[in-house]
Amino acid sequence: MMVNIMFTGNFLQKRLLCMMRSFGVSPQQHNVLSILRGQHPNPCSLGDIQERMLDRMSNATRLVDKLLEKGLAERCQCTANRRKIDITITETGLALLKQIEEKVPPFEELFPAITPEEASILGQLLDKVRE
Repeated sequence: MMVNIMFTGNFLQKRLLCMMRSFGVSPQQHNVLSILRGQHPNPCSLGDIQERMLDRMSNATRLVDKLLEKGLAERCQCTANRRKIDITITETGLALLKQIEEKVPPFEELFPAITPEEASILGQLLDKVRE
C-alpha cells in the first residue's frame, strides 16, 4: 500500500508540474500565490507563508523572490514592525490564479474513472492516513 500511495503522489506531482509550467510558475510558486490570495488584501510575512506551505521544505524566500521578479507579488514594510517585510499579491498575481483556475480541468475531468462518491471516500481515507 505504501508504494502505491508514493507512486500515486509522484504521478500527481508530475501532472501538476506540467500544468503549472504552462502558466510559467512552479507548483510551489502557485502554492505561495494561493496563500497570498487567501490573505489579500492584507500582507503576509515570510514566516506565515512558510508555515502554510504544502511543502514546508521549500525555500519560501527564494520562491517569493521569483514571484517578485515576475511581478506576481510585492514587498511592503510591516506597519506593526518597521524591521519586518511583508508580502502581498499583485493584481497580476490574482489574474494569473484566476486564469489557472479557469484553464485547469476539474477533478472529474482529470480522473474520469473515479466517481464523485469514490472521490469523497478517497479523500476521507487519505485524511486517515495522515492522522
